[in-house]
Amino acid sequence: MKSRYSHILMLLGALLAFIPIIAVDYLLDAYVRVTEKNKVQQSVVAVTSQVELGVDDAIASLRRILAESPSLCTPTFVANVQREIESSLNMKQVLVENVDGVQYCDAFGLTVTYSPLSGSLPIPGHTETITLVKLGDLAMPALKITQVFGQGRRVSAFVPLLGQMPTAQSTGLGPSGMMRVLLTNGAQVLTVGDSQSFDNRTTRTEFVYAQAFAGELPLRGEAAIPFAIARAGYSDLDVGFTLVAGLMSAGLLFMALQYVRRSRVPAFDLERAIAHGEIKPYYQPVINLRTGELVGCEVLCRWEKKNGKVIPPGAFIDYAEVTGLAIPMTLSLMQQVRADLGELCQLMPEIKVSINLFEGHFRDGSIVEDVQAIFGGSLIDFRQLVFEITERRPLENSVQVNSVIAGLHALGSRLAMDDAGTGHSNLAYLATLGVDVIKIDRIFVDMVKADTKQVPVLDGLITMSHDLGCEIVAEGVETEAQALYLRARGVLHAQGFIFAPALKVGAFKELAMALHATKNPRSGVDGIVDSAA
Repeated sequence: MKSRYSHILMLLGALLAFIPIIAVDYLLDAYVRVTEKNKVQQSVVAVTSQVELGVDDAIASLRRILAESPSLCTPTFVANVQREIESSLNMKQVLVENVDGVQYCDAFGLTVTYSPLSGSLPIPGHTETITLVKLGDLAMPALKITQVFGQGRRVSAFVPLLGQMPTAQSTGLGPSGMMRVLLTNGAQVLTVGDSQSFDNRTTRTEFVYAQAFAGELPLRGEAAIPFAIARAGYSDLDVGFTLVAGLMSAGLLFMALQYVRRSRVPAFDLERAIAHGEIKPYYQPVINLRTGELVGCEVLCRWEKKNGKVIPPGAFIDYAEVTGLAIPMTLSLMQQVRADLGELCQLMPEIKVSINLFEGHFRDGSIVEDVQAIFGGSLIDFRQLVFEITERRPLENSVQVNSVIAGLHALGSRLAMDDAGTGHSNLAYLATLGVDVIKIDRIFVDMVKADTKQVPVLDGLITMSHDLGCEIVAEGVETEAQALYLRARGVLHAQGFIFAPALKVGAFKELAMALHATKNPRSGVDGIVDSAA
């Protein structure tokens, strides 16, 4: 046993040793995305900042012109306009016109030719408005910043969108990069590079993308480069990372081998415990909340070691599932249940015995044959068996799963969903699997206190169960207030410490006989009581 588990440890160590190599691509991809995103972000911020700077400069110039000019289109006004244009790096023209577009004067005594490309948009925090226009023969769109003067005059400054030609803006993004300026309503103003590939992308990870806003202006810029092309530029770093990861993996593998060689950790002896019958069934009573009758029990397991120590299931159930030992452990428990409760089930034909199944039972598929082999011809009828589906692992709604459930139903047994609401179940999942009983987990029952009037989550689960036509069993009932709350909402069956904990077979039989004798004072139960003693 020890040797076999040493081999398992060695295998796990070997697998873990190769994690650095496997992680190289993931880590390098993450590094490339962060690095390239910073570069793309810097590029698009530079563009939007340039736009913002040009507009702010034009607004300041326009305000100085109006402040220093008592009236429009006078020699003083024209001189002020020409002075501001000469001192500005961005402003190209200033125009005075009325609301109908009739031009009165400009900086150079010319007719200003322009055509609007957008409507007039407000600039938050400013009295000026902004309009995207085509100015003369300029290849690049321009921004028309307009200030109202008097009753019917409009004074506008014209600023090219960018101070450079469009081709110069794409140099920082490479030949496959894309950059564009848009109005905040999504209308494109200027596009540089191949934007079609970006717009037709199928996943968010295909491109490294960044965007920035031009301050308070109703403009934003965005830029992107294909991730595959960006990643190709890091081939040297990829080789270096791979070499380092290989050395780390070799070191981890060496340490794993050394640990296994020197380890003296004893093997986990659950398999031996199952073979020697140390995994014992304990029986927790299920009580009818209206009549107080015993209606069944749930079979729980305990590991009773030879030294008298009792280990709760939480310490070994997960291990049993992972290793596949849950299947032989369940078979052993069912065989003990058959021997323990046969006479009791014959005397009390309405009693139900709940046995937990695990996800592995549904993948294995032999559980139906096992149930037939163990309980067929025994004193326990198939219809007295309830098999609980635990939700520790997701139960796929596959053909195999449905076949197992159909087989158990064909025997006359029932299916219960254990710990409903805490695992992987949902309404469609429960309805599709054909569950007969829904067991409400104790975490929902614990929400009921002495003065509780309503627990929406618990009430919802109860309503859901009623709507699905399922019987309900509440787990973990520990107080009278909880029992009364559940009973008032139509929950008939419950289990918990208020009634009894999980009991050894002898104590459970005594309790069952006592309750049965109370209900049927003339029934003969001496033989069973003696066998339980």
